[in-house]
Parts: sequence; C-alpha cells; structure tokens
Amino acid sequence: MGQIRDEILLKKIAMRLKELREKANLSQEELINETSIHIGRIETGKNNLTVSTLKKICVFFNIKLKDFFEGID
Repeated sequence: MGQIRDEILLKKIAMRLKELREKANLSQEELINETSIHIGRIETGKNNLTVSTLKKICVFFNIKLKDFFEGID
C-alpha cells in the first residue's frame, strides 16, 4: 500500500514550517545543520513528512504538536 498524499495539507504544513523558520530568523541551511532534517523538501510541499520528523521540528522550535497545527484545518 502506497503513501496517502494530501497536497493541500502538505502545502499548509510547508507554509507553517516556513513561517516558524523565518520567525526564528533561520535559513534552511541553518535549520538543516541544527536538526539534520532537509527542510527545503518539506517547505516545497513535496515531502510527505513523518510524525516523527514533525515532532523533531516542534521540539526544535519549542512548540507542541497541537500548536504547530493551529490555524491548519
């Protein structure tokens, strides 16, 4: 069974991640160096990221998973 892709949701997650990164005044490269997560692929909405990856991103930004999804429906 293949992965399920919700393109609209992936774009919303991408925008939220970019918003957090820019608010922290970080480049994609800086975030990759800090987390080992290739943020560029996620920010384009091309990667269907895992919950584990999203959790690691939330820990990095010191937010809860539920707070990450605030405003994303």
